[in-house]
Amino acid sequence: MSSIEELITGTAVGIRASDGVVLAAEKRVAYGFTMFSRSGKKVFKVNDNIGIASIGILADMQVLTKIAKAYMSLYALDTKTRPSIRSAAKLLSYVLFANRILPYFVEVLVGGVDDEGPHLFIMDSLGSLIEDDYAAVGTGTKLAIAILESGYKQGMSVKEARDLAVKAISQSISRDPVSGDGIDILTITNNGTNEESIPLQPLRL
Repeated sequence: MSSIEELITGTAVGIRASDGVVLAAEKRVAYGFTMFSRSGKKVFKVNDNIGIASIGILADMQVLTKIAKAYMSLYALDTKTRPSIRSAAKLLSYVLFANRILPYFVEVLVGGVDDEGPHLFIMDSLGSLIEDDYAAVGTGTKLAIAILESGYKQGMSVKEARDLAVKAISQSISRDPVSGDGIDILTITNNGTNEESIPLQPLRL
């Protein structure tokens, strides 16, 4: 592994459904192959219609989430409307690109529902921005994306997307040594957000 790869570990997925977006990530905190915690939070609610899932250094994830929350709150106060998902994603993209010399060690998924419907955006640590129907980031990407590609279908419901996200993260946990210890899930629809956590028991050796 390179030094950057050693810091950007874990697995997160995002799925755009017909009626919302699902973001999910496992809970293990590891740098390289050294585990620091089994209870890291990598999925964050920004407001009632926007969420973030990220992998990498926890402090960097938390700072980016605070930036997004602050600016989206100001936007809502100034315009009296809820911000678009694209505006939140572009904000974080600018922040990441502006700090590319001393980068945030993260990969980020931004998802949610606005007046145009559900959206999902993917970013690397330099701020490259792509919109897609589903995505996986982190060291478990190869395992997770195989499940997403085989299980995703246009028009699927949020419930179906939630079940597929859990399956994808579970597959990553079973093979990726720096992913594990549970799954955090954020579901976003026009009715708001719902957070849940699925505990997984550590393997007994």
